[in-house]
Amino acid sequence: MATKRLCFVIRTLPYKIEGSRLAMTHAIASQTVEIYLEDGDLVEASVCFIADGVLNCLKNQAAMKHYGITSIEQHLKNSLLLDMKVMICKEDLEKFGISEDTIVKDAEDLGGETVAQIVPYSEIQKEMEAVDHLLFC
Repeated sequence: MATKRLCFVIRTLPYKIEGSRLAMTHAIASQTVEIYLEDGDLVEASVCFIADGVLNCLKNQAAMKHYGITSIEQHLKNSLLLDMKVMICKEDLEKFGISEDTIVKDAEDLGGETVAQIVPYSEIQKEMEAVDHLLFC
């Protein structure tokens, strides 16, 4: 019985570049790979938002209006619905003057129970050091 731990570190802006969207899509998709694993094996993914990446966490994104695409906000809620660990860098939120009430922290409106964690960068660093595979975007 083995668990492969993956960590997706998102540090890019939400739009005009596909990095954030692809990282979120891969993190969500990683939760469906169990059909290809040996009995008892697991894949556990986490998503960390740092630097400009914290802007992906803002509520009420108007991606469809401005860019004709679905928002990262919905991807974030979907990852929380899957009980994925989501960490948001506290220092970067403060740097941008973003308050906790303006970011997506849960998917309660969809029936989700998992809540995103606002943590110091040192906690995100520990997460990155503890995983088997790390993806920066």
